[in-house]
Amino acid sequence: MSSNSDTRCTNYDVCRSEDKALRGGLCRKCRGRADRTTEQTPHIITPAEQIERDRELVRARGDLAAVRLKYGEALKSLDRVEHELAAVTAMAQGVAPLEITPKESSGTSEATVVIVASDWHIEESVGAEVGGLNRYNLEIAESRAKNFFASSLRLVRLLKQDVTIHTIVLALLGDFITNDIHEEQVEKNSLTPTNAIITAQNWLIGGVEFLLEHTDCDIVLPCHSGNHARTTKSTRFGTENGHSLEFLMYLHMAAYFRHEPRVKFLIAEGMHSYLNIYGQTIRFHHGHAIKYAGGVGGIYIPVNKAIGQWDKGRRADLDVFGHYHQLIFAPKFVCNGSLIGYNSFALAIKADYERPQQALFMIDKKRGKTAMWPVLMKGDQ
Repeated sequence: MSSNSDTRCTNYDVCRSEDKALRGGLCRKCRGRADRTTEQTPHIITPAEQIERDRELVRARGDLAAVRLKYGEALKSLDRVEHELAAVTAMAQGVAPLEITPKESSGTSEATVVIVASDWHIEESVGAEVGGLNRYNLEIAESRAKNFFASSLRLVRLLKQDVTIHTIVLALLGDFITNDIHEEQVEKNSLTPTNAIITAQNWLIGGVEFLLEHTDCDIVLPCHSGNHARTTKSTRFGTENGHSLEFLMYLHMAAYFRHEPRVKFLIAEGMHSYLNIYGQTIRFHHGHAIKYAGGVGGIYIPVNKAIGQWDKGRRADLDVFGHYHQLIFAPKFVCNGSLIGYNSFALAIKADYERPQQALFMIDKKRGKTAMWPVLMKGDQ
């Protein structure tokens, strides 16, 4: 930068004595010359300075991206917590489980039959990938669905010979379709998700009408969405129903039967629903919240751990769920089988081979859970 001696006029003393507006020892004229000289000689940035500036810019951009990411995650977490809080609040305010009470005198035997329907996966195809142990397609699925309701009716009639039955609980616990949530299923499924859910709905409506026609029982339907009917890539427990084709199916079925006094739908808003039968609390859910990835002990350990935790919030005498394609009647739970039978999922979780079957059991008003039977599909293995 130029010094004052380089920019002052030749007669500096005269300038200084005549010009009282001095800045930095210079008169106006000399100061203006100094300013112009400075503007004409800009600072040249060295390579080292430029590198440091670039590094600071990169760091600043990285910090900004991190802040934006954290902010986005915070918004997602806040939205999820708000939805979960709203669901918990609604459940806390609206807990009014349906109660099935005895209609006969204390000296007369009476019971309620529970039929469990889940894991039908109607549009999925099964064949060579399980070594010929099972075969499944849309035609076989329809046949098995018809056999399921016909076989259930035969068992109900058999039970009614010795005990009075006024109510059938038909638990619809989800995964009636496979959907295309995984790429391989797009290739294996015989129907699109929309057509599959419509088909499943028609079969279930037909089954309910079949039971209404051939029995004099009231029918209560606890309804839960499975993990396969979702419209999202991953499972969302807090907002599951808002992204479930099965939830829509249940709502439409309830509207279809709205004028039928013998039918009552209990469409779950959350993960669990509760039904009181003769003082015993039954907890229904699909079962996908129980984490199991294979093991020698089977699903017993993770199921009992989950039940123990859930019982701390609200105790149930019996849990009824599906998802694992294994029919198990245990003291504290009933795990439903499947209509599809042994498939690649059962092979992947190392489940025992099992024929297509669903669960049926009876809640006696005095003895509790009794008469635990598999509902087998006529003509299947």
